Amino acid sequence: MKLLFDHHLSPALVNRLQDLYPNSNHVYRLGLDQVADTEIWAYAKREDFLIVTKDADFSDLGLVRGFPPKIIWIRRGNCKTADMEAIL
Repeated sequence: MKLLFDHHLSPALVNRLQDLYPNSNHVYRLGLDQVADTEIWAYAKREDFLIVTKDADFSDLGLVRGFPPKIIWIRRGNCKTADMEAIL
């Protein structure tokens, strides 16, 4: 399982979780941090990623477009990267 982290999450999570989720990536590293959510959705679907986000927009896209990609919607307020790492 490879994860695609949305721009609301730290790019450091890619390296910190590499042992559990190899080949994961972050939208910033892919140059997708300034594109529409629909483009991120299409990329994740094409490249077989699960989207990890704190944004309800991807959940809404999932309701409209179906799956894949699957969405991991983290519904937690501001927290440290280490906290997010522990959650995942």
